[in-house]
Amino acid sequence: PGLGDTGVGDETRLIQTLSQDIDAVLFVRMPSGRGDYWADVDVRLYDTARAAIVDLPLDLWSFMILNQTNANSANGDNFNNCQDLASDLSKKHLNLVDCIIANCADVEAANVKILDTVLNYLASKIQSLDRQYASSCQERIIELQKTVQTEIEKARQALATPTANQNEMGVFLPLYNQLMSNLSVGLMELLENFKQQRYLVDEDFFKPQVEAAIQACKEDAGIPNLQEIKVRHREKGSWEIVYAEYLHKIRTHLTRNFNSLDNGLKQLIDDAKYQVSQVLTAPGNLAGLSTTKSPEYLKIIAEKKVSEEQINLRRAFQNLWKFEMSYEVNFHYRIRQHLDDLTPDDTSLRLSAKPTAEEVLENLEQLHQETVYKCQEALADLSSEPKLAVFAAVEEFIDQILRAEEVKNEWPVFLYEVRSQVWPTYFKPMGEGSDSLKEWQKLVEIVAQTNQLELLQFIN
Repeated sequence: PGLGDTGVGDETRLIQTLSQDIDAVLFVRMPSGRGDYWADVDVRLYDTARAAIVDLPLDLWSFMILNQTNANSANGDNFNNCQDLASDLSKKHLNLVDCIIANCADVEAANVKILDTVLNYLASKIQSLDRQYASSCQERIIELQKTVQTEIEKARQALATPTANQNEMGVFLPLYNQLMSNLSVGLMELLENFKQQRYLVDEDFFKPQVEAAIQACKEDAGIPNLQEIKVRHREKGSWEIVYAEYLHKIRTHLTRNFNSLDNGLKQLIDDAKYQVSQVLTAPGNLAGLSTTKSPEYLKIIAEKKVSEEQINLRRAFQNLWKFEMSYEVNFHYRIRQHLDDLTPDDTSLRLSAKPTAEEVLENLEQLHQETVYKCQEALADLSSEPKLAVFAAVEEFIDQILRAEEVKNEWPVFLYEVRSQVWPTYFKPMGEGSDSLKEWQKLVEIVAQTNQLELLQFIN
């Protein structure tokens, strides 16, 4: 578009292009052969562009091209009018590098008078223009950095003065002592409950999963039928090979059913973690630290509430949160000895000298039935171990947060930092040493580090 011909969208796009992608601007105007003048509409785009691009004056990299036409053109001879408009540029405050009068329809004139003039200017001035532009940008960045630095100092000072009352420690200590007393009583009562049940079979979570796994082993044995055995024998040509392959298949099929025990173990452990969390949030009065009521509460305390300075307290919460059991880690190695009869080299039931498909099937069924029974008996003997393990984990947690010598100095520091969350009635959120204040100060320092002057200078 030409001067005055741009719509709102075009104007915005042109200004963005001028500020980011253009090294020189050519304003092109074809005066009428019957007489012409600079109207306000002609210079509106120039004024808009000049105001928008403040880092480098537009008059240092823009040219006015007045398109000259001759008497034979539809526009008529406009040379005199071109000269008149050129002489009036300063009156309209159209400041440019140069005003060029040339016939744009004449290739040679356009190349020599316009393009050569513009390119020669850029060749001699582009580096100084770039330096001036960069210097102007640098100055604005430095001014912005100073403004941000002022705001950072305000942010530092905004919460520098403690907002709590002068007798804050006198208020805190009785509350702290009462909380620790309630917490100790609540956790010890919970531990006693776990202790009384530690040798009992877990009827709620683990035992139902064991029963379901054994039933699955019985109902889905993975034993081939007679026809499948015969086909496999024709393929392999050896009853011993067929027998060995099916033993492997049945064994791996059987043990896969026991992976479901993980669900019962997880439910049991999550329930224990939930009970601990309930004591921490109710008698312990730590509900204000998180709205989470699930076992995730322990994770939140360990990772987001207890600071790295309280290393022992934090480790205790982390250990209980990460405590878990699984069939593969805790039970499979004990069950494995009962799978020997389904292992070709160790099986006690060998094929006869002249085996048949019927014998192979009968042996597989017998071995599978005996193995499932042995596994069932073994798991029954181990059925109290999950509760025993849970008791040990909870006992260790309580030992480490209540009885360990190092942790006795960490509790008061931790609770003082989060006092506004634990006792919001007594303490304001941004009190001295509070968790919220520390977070505020941390964020302020992150901004301060980013706003360092040396990081923002790109001109030496």
